[in-house]
Amino acid sequence: MERARITVFDTTLRDGEQSPGCSMNVQEKLRLAHQLDRLGVDVIEAGFPIASEGDFAAVQAIAATIRRPIIAALARAYAPDIERAWQALKGAARPRIHVFLATSDIHLQYKLKISRQQCLEQARDSVRLAKSLCADVEFSPEDATRTDHEFLYAVLNAVVEAGATTLNIPDTVGYSMPAEFGELIQSIRQRVRGIEKVVISAHCHNDLGLAVANSLAAIAAGARQVECTINGIGERAGNASMEEIVMAMRVRPDRYPYETGVASEQLFPASQLLSEITGVPVQPNKAVTGRNAFAHEAGIHQDGMLKNPLTYEIMTPHSVGVPDSKLVLGKHSGRHALGLRCEQLGFQFDRRELDEIYRRFVVLADKIKHVEEHHLLELIQQARGVTGRVPTLHADSAAVAGQKRFSKTSAAPPTELNITLHSPADHHADQEDYLWGV
Repeated sequence: MERARITVFDTTLRDGEQSPGCSMNVQEKLRLAHQLDRLGVDVIEAGFPIASEGDFAAVQAIAATIRRPIIAALARAYAPDIERAWQALKGAARPRIHVFLATSDIHLQYKLKISRQQCLEQARDSVRLAKSLCADVEFSPEDATRTDHEFLYAVLNAVVEAGATTLNIPDTVGYSMPAEFGELIQSIRQRVRGIEKVVISAHCHNDLGLAVANSLAAIAAGARQVECTINGIGERAGNASMEEIVMAMRVRPDRYPYETGVASEQLFPASQLLSEITGVPVQPNKAVTGRNAFAHEAGIHQDGMLKNPLTYEIMTPHSVGVPDSKLVLGKHSGRHALGLRCEQLGFQFDRRELDEIYRRFVVLADKIKHVEEHHLLELIQQARGVTGRVPTLHADSAAVAGQKRFSKTSAAPPTELNITLHSPADHHADQEDYLWGV
């Protein structure tokens, strides 16, 4: 059965850049745009040209340089914005003008100070102007999820009639629940005339931590474009995370039988490049691209990983561009991981010696967060008693032996075991490795 294709619209360079501390200059935007191209996204929203000369220059440079994906520029529903966006975009191989206008009563009353009828007419006329300049026009009713549904349908009918080719439904303030958002997408499919000729898109914010869940609900309900950012950066709590959406569909095609053009092995490099450019690190427990996403400290997890990675990893690190899984030595680690780390360092012990080292290791690990390499060497010396007799296996031969079960990673941080996981030749089933589970 052929799977439906989902268009991935990346707004890291526009909405993502609006995240506090994440602004980028022209060269930084262009550098990240090249990575987004390698990543395989379908649409790059390059910026908001009316916002500043720098944003205009960045959109213009990306439009002139990046030729495969659609290059979009954001514009408010005003003629100067739309004309400025087109000036920045007109050198693009595949340009798109993205027009937005708030439609919720709270925005109309307090922010725009216009009536519903004025809003409808402004949306229609703005899309008509954009269409006269560019064949590809996207329209977003800002704060759609807090807009009266009947009025929302009326606005969407008007902009489709005026020539919009994509209808983007933003959950601007992260207010919606997944089932609710899915129902909204379904009702739009039923109530908007000519909907079969346009693409429905979803743009979800993460104020309640539901941006990815809402995006997936929209896709399941018939949306065929999803707007997202690398690392989920964006206004306030951020946008839907591209890496999470893409990998959710890759890992669970039974529930989400859809395809994207994203080269998933480029996700981690894109995440790292964004962090380098903005200086904003990824939270350690961030799904897919966080430092701990493929790291394991608990003894039961480490033991399971060494026997079969599928026990605790639902995707391989290589599938998203992460070099290797990591076994981190801490107070939750078991004998198995400790023994393997000793082998990597060039030592080999019988069970009695390993027991003594493990006993000392647990005491130390209970006091400090991670056991570093120099700590472990001290423990080994203490356990063996005589410094000169510590090495029992030459480091080179230890590396060769270790490659049977894990890759040699001499540049790895000393607290981590970087491993390419295969089925090891020998295992033990000591209960000490099962002290910490789920």
